[in-house]
Amino acid sequence: MSAMAKKAQNFKKSKTGLYVSLGSTAFGALSVAKQAKLARNDNDVLRLVDAAVSAAAIVTGLAILYRELKRLGDDDVLLG
Repeated sequence: MSAMAKKAQNFKKSKTGLYVSLGSTAFGALSVAKQAKLARNDNDVLRLVDAAVSAAAIVTGLAILYRELKRLGDDDVLLG
């Protein structure tokens, strides 16, 4: 396996990979907020519950990514 392939494989475990994951997860929060707003306007309880569950999943995902980012510390695989 080449060095470049190894770096690409370990991208998710790098600080940069975690930042990309944080950003994409946070971007998903915009979709959930839009879904919740539409559900409130339509008085659709089931959609509102779905939005709340999705929001909880996003918050949990962000917390896990933040914890991994703290654990990573100075051991960035892409920087050295």
